[in-house]
Amino acid sequence: MKQTLTLIAILMATITGFAQTTTKVSGTVIDGSTKTIEAATIALLRVKDSSAAKFTVADKTGKFSFDNIAFGKYMVSISAVGHNKGFSPAFEISEGNASVVLQTIELIPVDKAMSGVTITAKKPLIEQRIDRTIVNVDASITNVGTSALEVLEKSPGISVDKDGNISLKGKAGVMVLVDGRPTQLGAADLANLLRTMQSSGLDQIEIMTNPPAKYDAAGNAGVINIKTKKNKQMGYSGSVGAVLGYGLHLRTNENASLNYRHNKVNLFSNFSHNYGRRTQELSIQRNFLDNNTKQVVNRFEQVANLFNERSGFNGKVGVDYSVNAKTTFGAVVSGYSGPSSFEGNTVINNVKNGSINDFTRSNSRNNESFKNLSTNFNFRRLIDSTGKELTADVDYVVYDGNTNLTLRNNYYNAANVFTGADTLYGATPQNIKIWSGKVDYMQPLKNNTRFEAGIKSALVRTDNNAIYDTANKGTIVRDRGRSNHFIYEENINAAYVNLSGPLSKKWNAQLGLRLEHTNATGNSVGFRYASSVNQFLPFDTTFKNNYVQLFPTAYLQYKASEKESFVLNYGRRIRRPNYESLNPFIEFIDRYTYEQGNPDLKPQFSHNIELSHTHNNFLTTTFNYTTTNNIIQQVIEQNTERSEAYIKQANIASQRQYGVSVSANMPLTKWWTSNLYVNVFANNFTGLVNNAPINISATTIMFNGSQSFKLGKTSSAEINGWYRTTGIEGVMKIKSMGMFSLGFSQQVMKGKGTLRFTLRDVLASQNFRGESKYGDVDATFQNMNDNRAASVGFTYRFSKGKVSNQRKKASSAADEQNRVGGGNSN
Repeated sequence: MKQTLTLIAILMATITGFAQTTTKVSGTVIDGSTKTIEAATIALLRVKDSSAAKFTVADKTGKFSFDNIAFGKYMVSISAVGHNKGFSPAFEISEGNASVVLQTIELIPVDKAMSGVTITAKKPLIEQRIDRTIVNVDASITNVGTSALEVLEKSPGISVDKDGNISLKGKAGVMVLVDGRPTQLGAADLANLLRTMQSSGLDQIEIMTNPPAKYDAAGNAGVINIKTKKNKQMGYSGSVGAVLGYGLHLRTNENASLNYRHNKVNLFSNFSHNYGRRTQELSIQRNFLDNNTKQVVNRFEQVANLFNERSGFNGKVGVDYSVNAKTTFGAVVSGYSGPSSFEGNTVINNVKNGSINDFTRSNSRNNESFKNLSTNFNFRRLIDSTGKELTADVDYVVYDGNTNLTLRNNYYNAANVFTGADTLYGATPQNIKIWSGKVDYMQPLKNNTRFEAGIKSALVRTDNNAIYDTANKGTIVRDRGRSNHFIYEENINAAYVNLSGPLSKKWNAQLGLRLEHTNATGNSVGFRYASSVNQFLPFDTTFKNNYVQLFPTAYLQYKASEKESFVLNYGRRIRRPNYESLNPFIEFIDRYTYEQGNPDLKPQFSHNIELSHTHNNFLTTTFNYTTTNNIIQQVIEQNTERSEAYIKQANIASQRQYGVSVSANMPLTKWWTSNLYVNVFANNFTGLVNNAPINISATTIMFNGSQSFKLGKTSSAEINGWYRTTGIEGVMKIKSMGMFSLGFSQQVMKGKGTLRFTLRDVLASQNFRGESKYGDVDATFQNMNDNRAASVGFTYRFSKGKVSNQRKKASSAADEQNRVGGGNSN
């Protein structure tokens, strides 16, 4: 707490240093018939980036004014119901020009609603901001018909492994948000959610390696915020679309959105459905070693042919109601359902002394259901004309899932003679409930400085039950040693302060501090085998974690010139164990391989430092250093006597990473635009696994790029791809891999429709290969996926809304207005 008070004192002392000469901007707004417009919304915008500095509302006579404005270049934007948006010419506030009176601004009334017209602006694929990288999803043709998970895997610096785990710049532990709200899911459940979210409903991907204090401190590698689409145009608009694809099997996607905005009400909705079949071949070779001699005792050679059929339904409905120009209430209800089935046929050869000693034929089938319902109520209040703002959110989220497993094993000797069989049945229902609420406050200060503060509280309760039965010679009995009931509750309370603003004409700074209190309790009930009495005895285990942590963040920007700028930032972050990892359940992959949770996991903490240089707004170079303690990583442990291997999460080591990345986004010609990203990083892991010391290092190069070609006024093409060299993920070495895709887009039906053709993973090269070798573990794997697919998609857009009248003469602020890009939204 002493640290908190010290930082707040420093922040407040800094605030008092931003005083300057009294400045003022004033003006008047009228409509096309020279009548004054009452209650028009006025925004003071910075010319350099079109961001809002202050807001106010015109009085009954149409007059408005702004006081205490920092020196710099500005323009004024004016909005009023029933009128097209208006802009002032650009002007400058300086020591010699402290008071500015603008010429009267005339808003043109909207004469009529134009139907059937859709105006779209081509956004760049990649945008670089001071604290984040933004990917505009619709800007890539090859995103058509893909899921959110597939969009992420080709975004700059992001990699997705064969199980759907997400890494950012070679670091695991990413916090994934949807519309600014945490998903609160483990890796497997999060992957299921992202597979049901289709690219047609996504707007942007925000990638933040060192997010500001306003965001939760969770996520060792940073935060990825997935922003869905929301309409801002007056009137109604919408779209319908469909995608038909084929790899080795059929894949389809259908989507629709409908939005309506009138006066004070904005309604928005989108729905999608996807269906697909996929196959993959997984090969694993495991050597079981003698603990003393480290010689191979026996070798398992396993080949599994896997088949997956998945269907997903996703929907969202929301409403915003503007009580007046300063107050807005909103509500959003969203949900998804993702039923799926997995079937696998596996052959496992037990090899001793170079020949097959015995083998197992297994057949497994998993029927999974996973449903989600989320409700959000939000509030926004513009307190006064200086731009003070208060926002609040309340969320309630429910996840329900269930997996029914059947695993049949048939055993044979070396002569292919049947020796026995058994069957395992399992049911693993789970329920997750999340309650959360937050309040954020923002206040502009003198000298273009901004103060932010907020509080948040979240309560999560998970209820997981694993029920296993074993059938042997026709008799089904409860498998008590594998069955378990696990309940986990976690309460996180947080508060933050953040101060940002200029230190001089060339220096800008941002300081933040977040405090989080975590209180968690887990309870596991089941049976354990007691050899002393030769029977299973009940157990009831409870664990608790209670801790308070501070998470500082800092940004320092230096603008050497209009073309050269530098940013230095620092952040401390936490990665808490996800609910799946804490759950001591056993989840079977095959007869000899299973996954198990670890209730003894502790959170890991990291320190991240980055130095970035941007040249001419298109070339960004970033150097980063990260050190992580108590790292949570997936490991393999073996039982040589029973020839079993199990996978679990453990606090295995500390990690250090050095890295450099280069991002270049620029048009090469009038018809060719290039986006390139290269990241080179060196990872080092040191620690203990299975009581054996490890020291693993590797340098990895990641490349991501897209080339867009404008073939005419209504057609375009794209080449998109990524590649990564051999690297390490914890104690696992991953071999090099990559892919590239082709896309073609054609506007039809006078711009209302778009036809897209894509070929994904042209060379079928996105296949995972790797190995784990440490202690008594010696395993390699190869995973061949059904990723190559061709698809054709069609989207039709419709609208009936108010659009700006064309004016032949451009104003002196035309360029700044284009950068605002506000259209007709109020």
